Amino acid sequence: MRTDGDVWDIVSSVGLTALGVATFRALEAASPDPLIQDDYAPLFVAAAGHPHFTGLLADPSPLADTPLVPGFMGFRTKFFDEFFLSAVADGVRQAVIVAAGLDARAHRLDWPPATTVFEIDQPKVLEFKEKVLTENGARPKARRRTVPVDLREDWPAALRGTGFHPDEPTAWSAEGLLPYLPGAAQDRLFEHIDELSAPGSHLAVESFVTGVDVKRFASIETKYFDRYNPFGDIDPAELFYDDERADPAQWLSGHGWSVRCFSPSELAASYGRSVPDLPEELDNLWRQPRLLTAVR
Repeated sequence: MRTDGDVWDIVSSVGLTALGVATFRALEAASPDPLIQDDYAPLFVAAAGHPHFTGLLADPSPLADTPLVPGFMGFRTKFFDEFFLSAVADGVRQAVIVAAGLDARAHRLDWPPATTVFEIDQPKVLEFKEKVLTENGARPKARRRTVPVDLREDWPAALRGTGFHPDEPTAWSAEGLLPYLPGAAQDRLFEHIDELSAPGSHLAVESFVTGVDVKRFASIETKYFDRYNPFGDIDPAELFYDDERADPAQWLSGHGWSVRCFSPSELAASYGRSVPDLPEELDNLWRQPRLLTAVR
């Protein structure tokens, strides 16, 4: 259960879900026809040593019963990879990965010269990540700045303190984040991003289906984990907040951003991947917008 001001490392609470996502990225990258490249994800999983996730790397066959979760993580990762590459192609040279977790885009992607990538997350998560990267001699392909701060605190001040320039266009991402924030913190997140975004800024967000509350969304998906839970003993839905919050697409459109929305099914088709036959309620969710990009 969540509490005000709770903290975590990479093998507890919200941090453990980030470790799970790294596991699914590692498996996608190791697949015969991968959508992404990620040489760092398996290093994080091995260093964390969590038996469920190290076991999946050694033998992913149990995931055959729940292919949608790892499959979606492949789509989602490619979506955000392409978002950042598109933004820098438009001349953006400043990127902020909000709730970066074990995201290694500063190292994985081919950033143009003079690009700075800021990573915001809990201090213990970034400490673990830095240790693994240093021990493996990893070198980022952009100027990388870590911002160890809780998103429920004054993260804009911490971001500015590491060299962020609000007068320059920025590419922002909020991937796998929103349900882990209280509604008020989510709404403040978008208010802060709006305030810190110069004209020409880009934003990519993973959201939820409009009109479907967070807990119900999670319950529909986890209902189909009855044979095997890809996250092991942890139920991500137990870490979600289900209080009232603004719809991101509507909020951004109302504040002058140009918004485009995409469903998981659309992403699968655009990446040449098929979606297995699904129960009607799950299929309906997969056909509704869940990811968006916005330009100011």
